[in-house]
Amino acid sequence: MNMEKREYPILEFDTAKEAIIEPDKVHKTRNLSEYCVPCFFQDVIGKLKEEGELELKTNMKSEMGLLPIYEINYRGQKINVYHPGIGASFAAGTLEELIALGGRKFIACGGAGVLDKEIEVGHLIIPDSAVRDEGASYHYLPPSREVKAEQEVIDVISETFEEKQIEYTIGKTWSTAGLYRETAAKINLRKSEGCIAVEMETAAFLSVAKFRDVKFGQILYGGDDVSGIEWDSRDWANRKKIREKIFWLAVESCIKL
Repeated sequence: MNMEKREYPILEFDTAKEAIIEPDKVHKTRNLSEYCVPCFFQDVIGKLKEEGELELKTNMKSEMGLLPIYEINYRGQKINVYHPGIGASFAAGTLEELIALGGRKFIACGGAGVLDKEIEVGHLIIPDSAVRDEGASYHYLPPSREVKAEQEVIDVISETFEEKQIEYTIGKTWSTAGLYRETAAKINLRKSEGCIAVEMETAAFLSVAKFRDVKFGQILYGGDDVSGIEWDSRDWANRKKIREKIFWLAVESCIKL
């Protein structure tokens, strides 16, 4: 029951499989589909809701209010759709709860800043690993610089893109908890170790998935450009057609897992 104190608390990984609060004690009814698409695009979710494509199944709850979990029927398969929240801790927590509710196969869709200006807005990225520069992942896996995605899941997403003749890049992303601390020196360091994108959640997603033994993959699209001296938003958040396309690619990839 005792732990060795380390110089930094983030390094004090506990190998115990059970915590005081377990998600399946909070959510005792497993009644959701095993297929899940965590979608960072609230505009896409809103449109699907307006069009009657989504059925509300239940709500997660926090001090921010209700976080709906919807169900969509795609080619006869029921798939859970929900917004995972912003940031590694929030995303890890919602992933935990979806797993407790029955989720086993996840393909998330979202956007990312690019560390290479040659990556155009809307270009698709499949993360094959993530630098763990956030905090949540260290509570699920021993300390390490990176966490890797499962090759099986990468292959499924790649095959979906290739069937539709969509160009894409497989590469390393940088998961940071410091949205406003992406400094020039740190960006250059991440670029030197092979990162092509920056976001906030991938390392946590992958770590929770490994800990809970579920399938997880992610589709990102090239968004704002943080590769240079000055930030270029490239109007990335208003690319509605791109965001809708990525959502459906995530859905299709998910049911192939």
